[in-house]
Amino acid sequence: MEVCLCSISRSSINKFGSYAIFIALLFSLMCFTSTDAYDSLDPNGNITVKWDIKSWTPDGYIAVVTIYNFQKYRHIQTPGWQLGWTWAKKEIIWSAAGCQATEQGDCSKFKGSIPHCCKRDPFIVDLLPGAPYNQQISNCCRGGVISSWVQDPEKAVSAFQITVGQAGTSNKTVRLPKNFTLKAPGHGYTCGPAMKGKPTKFLTPDGRRFTQALMTWNVICTYSQFLAQRTPTCCVSLSSFYNNTIINCPTCTCGCQNNITLPGTCVEPDSPYLASTLLSSGKDDHSPVVRCTKHMCPIRVHWHIKTNYKAYWRVKITITNFNYKMNYSQWNLVVQHPNFENLTQIFSFNYEPLLPYGSINDTAMFWGVQYYNDQLMQGGPSGNVQSEIILQKDKLKFTFEKGWAFPRKVYFNGDNCVMPPPDAYPYLPNASAYSRLTLLHSLAAILVSLVLLYSHN
Repeated sequence: MEVCLCSISRSSINKFGSYAIFIALLFSLMCFTSTDAYDSLDPNGNITVKWDIKSWTPDGYIAVVTIYNFQKYRHIQTPGWQLGWTWAKKEIIWSAAGCQATEQGDCSKFKGSIPHCCKRDPFIVDLLPGAPYNQQISNCCRGGVISSWVQDPEKAVSAFQITVGQAGTSNKTVRLPKNFTLKAPGHGYTCGPAMKGKPTKFLTPDGRRFTQALMTWNVICTYSQFLAQRTPTCCVSLSSFYNNTIINCPTCTCGCQNNITLPGTCVEPDSPYLASTLLSSGKDDHSPVVRCTKHMCPIRVHWHIKTNYKAYWRVKITITNFNYKMNYSQWNLVVQHPNFENLTQIFSFNYEPLLPYGSINDTAMFWGVQYYNDQLMQGGPSGNVQSEIILQKDKLKFTFEKGWAFPRKVYFNGDNCVMPPPDAYPYLPNASAYSRLTLLHSLAAILVSLVLLYSHN
């Protein structure tokens, strides 16, 4: 929802000059950033962090912290989430299960048992798969990867347990942490303040008794692509059976080739330096190593209108990974098109309609089949997944004219992909040209008939 005014009168500009222009630009920036965080396809999507105090200790408490991904199609991929906050007092983390702090901090004042983390502003990460069983709890240890709510609700949750010291031992003495930060990965999420909530109830393993948290608070984090990535990360190309032209991604969509002044901007697939480039970038550097293309995007989505039947039409979708450094696990694709309400069959992808506007079914979510194509491999011969869909024609709406058969918007892993300009879409052959060609054929046939008739006589 837009909450600011983005206009200023001409009289004010005349009166205050450059100062008024500066204020107008400032208001415009505020309006842009405030509306950019709103997701029209998932207006209620968020990540909720629930902090439940399960029991008291001599100098603090034991808490279970659970991260719920209530976003329909945006998931948290490798290298996973990082959750940070600032302690309200001088709290420490004595021990952790299902997670670890990225830094221990200065624990020099402790002479006996050494805490797990003494930092005033800790960052917590999930444990990797295969962690020892005595360090695990339920819903932990997936390397920080969390599925979207539509793809897999059971894996859309991540949890860890911490024992907090120097924190107070009652609801009146415990203070809520401040300045929550969620990196998932990157800086795309903005978290609100911790708010006390109704204590969470837990069902015992035998299913016959509920226990209750001693204290609960919630933190809600929302996503903004503007904060996450100022440059695009994917683009869309188009083609059709009725036109030989392939409309490629716009040039320099995600950057421009600049290997002369900035070596390493991109890598050719047959380059002898590819292996050394991947090794020199390091495991902790998650910046993409992209194949040299005109668009320079890590991901390209290609929409090809393949076949036209009497009552149906067929589309082929291909997703290509140009990033030599990234396997996209649990990837997903969201596409807007008005004919999705008549989607009849889909091959080799999972499908779920998204209904952000109630009964209007024009948004489809696709993702891979488990153990088959749910992982989009890094750049190379295997770095693509593809599927075909069949849609029934609606006689009142269907047409190949004016780009109607191409998607309106495309999202890969929650990021908006750049579309080609509408005037570049593959066009239908000119109807008048067909008429002239048909007339020429008719005249030629008549002429041939007359020649044959004359020669026969």
